[in-house]
Amino acid sequence: FCTWITSTENRLYIGWFGVLMIPTLLTATSVFIIAFVAAPPVDIDGIREPVAGSLLYGNNIISGAIIPSSAAIGIHFYPVWEAASLDEWLYNGGPYELIVLHFIIGVCCYIGREWELSYRLGMRPWISVAFTAPVAAAAAVFLVYPIGQGSFSDGMPLGISGTFNFMLVFQAEHNILMHPFHQLGVAGVFGGSLFSAMHGSLVTSSLIRETTESESANYGYKFGQEEETYNIVAAHGYFGRLIFQYASFNNSRALHFFLGMWPVVGIWLTAMSVSTMAFNLNGFNFNQSVVDSQGRVINTWADILT
Repeated sequence: FCTWITSTENRLYIGWFGVLMIPTLLTATSVFIIAFVAAPPVDIDGIREPVAGSLLYGNNIISGAIIPSSAAIGIHFYPVWEAASLDEWLYNGGPYELIVLHFIIGVCCYIGREWELSYRLGMRPWISVAFTAPVAAAAAVFLVYPIGQGSFSDGMPLGISGTFNFMLVFQAEHNILMHPFHQLGVAGVFGGSLFSAMHGSLVTSSLIRETTESESANYGYKFGQEEETYNIVAAHGYFGRLIFQYASFNNSRALHFFLGMWPVVGIWLTAMSVSTMAFNLNGFNFNQSVVDSQGRVINTWADILT
């Protein structure tokens, strides 16, 4: 059994982390689907005004969500057996906690499984390090923020409109757009998209042709071939002349490290911004901060933004 669990010959690697990952993610996924379709309304604010989130209660794919646990529960651990009945558990939003906690455990195990498979194959561990960024972001909005605010009812709803509502309320309460770490995270995401597009287009434009004009250039690549499939010197020369010489990488390893590092660090910083604002260390506020020599306010765009 131990040999089979850790075998790299399996079509999908299981690993010891997978032993915990598989049941937790299956549980989270199953309960999410059932609750999204059929969960009754949840008293999210603890004021006896239930909010419906499931499809059977009038929502569609856009408006539907798993409604966060009730403010009456706070950040208490609320498994099924803590409620007087299943109806009470559903009314207080028990499925949200169940899904979120199983999901967090599952994705943390996924990180471990990535490291474990890399280790078995003799690879370096950086794939698992990169995946810590989205896991940190998920932990920030589903776990750290509710803990900081004192209730799982402040967590991000599990749905499309619920996510946007969470973002708007977050901006209203914490001014996240003016938090330096969030701004760096935006640079990480947009910069990562830009660098990915630049790299992909440069590589695709400097492929070493191995086929005739009547065949697709893609047929010139054989999986596992030893030869380079594109001319990095040509790509470097093109981009160096387009911008300037030192804007272009001439080392493939440094280039790919940069492509991986930039968005990962950005998402780490975003997760840190949410985690600090969870405890009300909010974004900068420059409202009416520009005054003349007489102390009269000079309105700026900052007064609209914040």
